[in-house]
Amino acid sequence: MNIAVLGSGCATCIRLHHMVEKVVKDENIVAEVEYSTDISRIVELGVMHSPMLVVDGKPVDLKSISEKDIKTALCAKPEKKSLSDSVGCPCVGKC
Repeated sequence: MNIAVLGSGCATCIRLHHMVEKVVKDENIVAEVEYSTDISRIVELGVMHSPMLVVDGKPVDLKSISEKDIKTALCAKPEKKSLSDSVGCPCVGKC
């Protein structure tokens, strides 16, 4: 999983980046987390605000910058058909 926080470098952007890193660590999610202030990347994604959370190249609209909402975004997965379906989930079946 590739996770990016895109922002302008403001305190809110930096806070989101730190919270994403914390959730990844706390939930043992196997992911590469990056932070970028390259505004052209935000524009390329068609997003007109920052900070923006991007998971595997797709922008994620967070309800709020909270651990709960970040965890929900990172662990989002289509409905599971069986327990074995959770193997590919970065949460390893915790979501």
